[in-house]
This record gives sequence, C-alpha cells and structure tokens, in this order.
Amino acid sequence: MRIVMATEGPRIGAAALATRPLGGAETAFALLAQAFARRGHALELRAGEDPAETRDGLDWAPLAPGGPPADLVLANRLPRLFRRLPRGRRVLWLHNPLGYLRKPRHAWPLLAARPRLVTLGASHAATLPRWLPFTPASIPLAVAAPFDAPFAPRPPPPPVAIFTSNPLRGLDWLLELWAGRIHPAMPAAELHLFAGAATYGGDARLAARAAPVLARAAALAGAGVRVFDPLPRPALAARLAGARVMLYRGDPGETFCLALAEAQAAGLPCVVTPLGAVAERIAEGVTGHVAATPEDFAAAALRLLGDDAAWRAMHHACLARGPGPGWDAIAARFEALA
Repeated sequence: MRIVMATEGPRIGAAALATRPLGGAETAFALLAQAFARRGHALELRAGEDPAETRDGLDWAPLAPGGPPADLVLANRLPRLFRRLPRGRRVLWLHNPLGYLRKPRHAWPLLAARPRLVTLGASHAATLPRWLPFTPASIPLAVAAPFDAPFAPRPPPPPVAIFTSNPLRGLDWLLELWAGRIHPAMPAAELHLFAGAATYGGDARLAARAAPVLARAAALAGAGVRVFDPLPRPALAARLAGARVMLYRGDPGETFCLALAEAQAAGLPCVVTPLGAVAERIAEGVTGHVAATPEDFAAAALRLLGDDAAWRAMHHACLARGPGPGWDAIAARFEALA
C-alpha cells in the first residue's frame, strides 16, 4: 500500500522520543509513521518547505501539490493540507476538540475534501459540530516505548505524587488543592512536576503563559512541591515508577491524554476529574479515581499516598490492565479505512 502522511508540525521521527520530550500529537504522528513503515508500506511523509530528505529511515518531502496517487492520504489535524497532497483515500486524523472545524477556513477545505474523520474516542467525537455531515471513526492512541512493555510489580514507594502534563491544564487548580488540603494532611508528601514548554517544542508563547503557574509552583517548595524539566520518555518512565500516584484535574481540551495512559501502563494509580476525555483512561475504583469534587479528589489522593493496601491493589490492577493495543494494531485500523 502507498501511504502519504502530512503535518504542519516539524519533521520528527520516532527516534526523537528517546532523546527529547514531545507532546501527544507529535508522538502519535511519529509512531504511526514508524508502524506503517515497519508493516512494509511505501510511506512518504510531507511537512514544511525544506527539500526532500531521509530521517530515521523515513522519507520526508515538502508540502506541495501533486505526486503519484496513494491508497491512503492522511492529513494531521488540518483539512487544508489536502490541497497539497496527491489523490487517494483521504483521512483526517484529529487530535484537538473539534469546534475549530466550524470556522470557514477549516470547514470549506473539509467539505471539499470529504475525508474520513478519525477521532480518539467517544468524548472527542462528541465535540464535532452536529451540522457537519461526517460520522467519525474512533481509533485510540497507543503508548510509546518503554510504556508498551510490561512493568514489574513493585513495593509501595514513598508518598510522591506526580504531574506530567501541560502546566496550563489545571496545574494552578492542583497547586491550590495540594497546598490547601493535601499537604497539610500529609506533610511528608511531595508533588513532583515534570512540566514546561520543552514538551511542545520550546513554544515561546506557551512558555510565557506557563511561567506564572510554574513560578507559583516553585514558590511552594515549603509545601513539598518540586519542579523539574520535562523528560524524554525513557527517563520519565523511571520517575513514574518511583511515584505513588498521578494527580491531574484534566482539561476540556483533553481528547485522549497519553500522559495518563503512560502512567497507568507503568502501574501508577491516577486521580482525575471528569474534564475532557481523562476519565476514559481510568477504570474507576480499580486503577484510579474520577473525583466529582475537590474534596473527593483530595481524599482519594491522600488515600493512595498513605494507604499501602489501597495503593497495592490499584497498582496491580494497572499492571494487569496493561498498555492496551500497540501501534501495529492502530496502524491496521487506519489501513482498513483505505
């Protein structure tokens, strides 16, 4: 099968996952491309205006109209990319809440291309404007190495909570709850933050918006808050394995949340709220807790930080649940759309 994949993002291959932090959409694009290549397809990636090149064994070309027809033409996020792609079965892979598709600059190229839409789950699909004449296919994301391999059971670690998402996604709320309710009830507990603009390519605008939140976090050192730079996934896996619980409020813009999927695969119980799609990553009462109120969130966090039996039960449930389908299985579902 000939497959063309296109993105407006940077040209990033799967090898970068071992050396730098990356956001979920960038990670997913790189890993799906790698899976297509591994499965023997003739794959061409298109991004930017730079000349054609080979990176990590994959062929990249500039975004430009034309080229031989393809069996599958996959655009990442933006329907206008189809204007610069060859003929073939069009698929639009969506990662963000879908309200932006109602804007004319997205709606017109979407209606012109008539692609098959792919969303990440039920919560994500529900954000599609009802007047758009599309029925999305639902294909989840898969985790990256080393989270795709089994983790060994481990004894209860010290009372360390962890946060590994975008600092603009509820971190200010979590800091208030930590300083006001969780840490006073358990002064030995620590909250470790691996969050910053480096995860999103060093985006200067994100860095400026996140700076006040991260400054507030740094000011809470006396309440056990520790701020660390984002880490590439192999190093992050070791940090998750040394933590007790992942705490994440969630966000209306969250359509899958690889950070939670990785934590669960590593055997880490999680406490979240019903914002966005984050509840879809948790087996309620089995691998974590979906808290309806801040009081419920704090109580669940304290229980997992301090109760070894409760922690051990959820830890083993996470490991038994496993990492879910791998990228080869996800690639096969995309192939079926051709």
